[in-house]
Amino acid sequence: MRTRSRSRTRRRTRTLLYGLLLGLLLGGAGLLPATAARAADNGTWGVFPTPAAGAAMTDRAYFFHQGTAGSTLSDSVTIVNSSDKELTFQVFATDAVNTPAGGAFALLPVETRPKDVGAWITLGPQAANTVTVPAEGRKDIPFTVKVPADATPGDHVGGIVALGTAVEGVQQEGKVQVGVKRSVGARLYFRVPGPVTPGLSVEDVRVSRAAPLLPWVKNARATITYALVNRGNMVIEPKVAVSAEGLFGRDVLNRPARELKLTLLPGQRIELTEPWPDAPQSDWVTVKVTAGAAAHPDLVSESETDFVAVPWPAVGLLLLLAGAGAAAWILRRRRRAAAEQPEPVPPLARTH
Repeated sequence: MRTRSRSRTRRRTRTLLYGLLLGLLLGGAGLLPATAARAADNGTWGVFPTPAAGAAMTDRAYFFHQGTAGSTLSDSVTIVNSSDKELTFQVFATDAVNTPAGGAFALLPVETRPKDVGAWITLGPQAANTVTVPAEGRKDIPFTVKVPADATPGDHVGGIVALGTAVEGVQQEGKVQVGVKRSVGARLYFRVPGPVTPGLSVEDVRVSRAAPLLPWVKNARATITYALVNRGNMVIEPKVAVSAEGLFGRDVLNRPARELKLTLLPGQRIELTEPWPDAPQSDWVTVKVTAGAAAHPDLVSESETDFVAVPWPAVGLLLLLAGAGAAAWILRRRRRAAAEQPEPVPPLARTH
């Protein structure tokens, strides 16, 4: 698919014995919006797919499943407590999102009701209230995924989260103080078979500039901002190229396509920025952002914007100097004209 438009995220734990990166760290209070996740535990506990029976290690960093609409499947999640005291958690399933600024992977907080794959998951009865894990121990919690009969084909992404019940700090939210709790979650990727279509759109490209008072004394700076939107039903790992042309087609910026190291989920819109530390001082520039994905060679979207680079402070100073010079010249001319005007001759006395 090809589209075009014009608009524009100490401790080492003993869980290394399990041989994987555990879960996704979600820091912050339960009242905060979705928080960015990292592919690691938080140094105290971790959440990950349960190892096979009799195995001390798991070869799964995340959950990957596939099921047709109306089907049901089962799995198990493990919580490992690597601290020297027992910990209590609220365990829940939820949906994944991208953070609007930067596009980091995030899992929704406990008070936000899931509407997608998180709502398909039912945890075992031992997670009905809270789950207590002994010091340096683990707890396995079975769960089922029941795919709705009207589930849409494509990728559905969520996770299973262990939220610590202990308040570990206080954060000011306006005039309210909010208790801070930590949570760790394991990602869950679920594919419903059927027609799948990758979709990617670049939108709302814009440029903001900051120029020095005197041009060419030091570099002008600019920031290119743009939005990426996943309009398909598949997870996309985008790559982006940024270029700019000045007057007469001159290349003033050429950054080849590079992987962004983020996962753009279906239906998500994110805003990204691109610093430009040596932007043109004076030019008419067209900036173009091109996005694609290595896994989908035909998936390309482009969007561009124009801006005029003018050293306005210097132009203003020149106009001020020119105005002052013109005023001085006019005043000088008037004074010269007044000095050169002949004095009137007195009339001769009349004689009789």
